[in-house]
Amino acid sequence: MPRVRSERETVRSSSLWLARGAARRGHLPPGRCCQHPPPDIFGHALYTIDIGQNGFTSNLGSLGVETVKQSLLSIANQISWIIQDLCNIGARNFMVFNMAPIGCSPAFVTEVPLVYYNELLNNSLAEVRKKLQDASIVYVDKHGVTLELFRHPDAHGLKYGTKACCGYGSGAYNFNQNVYCGNIKAMNGQTVTAAACGDPQNYMSWDGIHATEAANKIIASAVISGSYSYPPSQLCSP
Repeated sequence: MPRVRSERETVRSSSLWLARGAARRGHLPPGRCCQHPPPDIFGHALYTIDIGQNGFTSNLGSLGVETVKQSLLSIANQISWIIQDLCNIGARNFMVFNMAPIGCSPAFVTEVPLVYYNELLNNSLAEVRKKLQDASIVYVDKHGVTLELFRHPDAHGLKYGTKACCGYGSGAYNFNQNVYCGNIKAMNGQTVTAAACGDPQNYMSWDGIHATEAANKIIASAVISGSYSYPPSQLCSP
């Protein structure tokens, strides 16, 4: 049975992939194709860590809420370990996003222990800040700003919170797990298409899973303003 890589291993392999890509584009001198860039590059960069959603959604159906919940502390701690690993190679500026309310998405309208996970993540980051006092580690409440759009889309220039723009089934969610956005399928003797709406600028959800461009602009503006970040930081200023 294949071994599942940890989040820590994923970040390390991603860093190596980026270094190789930089070498191919001529950003690294010859002979350094498989090494990290110089340490000063890491020290001036901003690292954004926004992971975990696929782990939740892929395991909920097969393992159940309670089993997934038991793994959350380990996931939160792995993110803190990743930050320490990156600090060891010179990184100093981090933005760590908590988990968005995927339980409100048309594809996952169910109970998901996200508030519990986000509390664990926040607590874990508080501990790592004590160890890395020369680093800036900002906790970004993506959950809060996204939940606001789901609950009150009209207050932000949108019309639909939990209804997908691209989907099949109409109704409150316009989502059918058997026919994802852009797919054509035979159902009950008929050929059906999960097509896109004509006004995506009015929707929070694009396809029942991902946000629309309009929603992402609102979320990005809220993040940049710093109003959903702790501690307040110039990293989040325009």
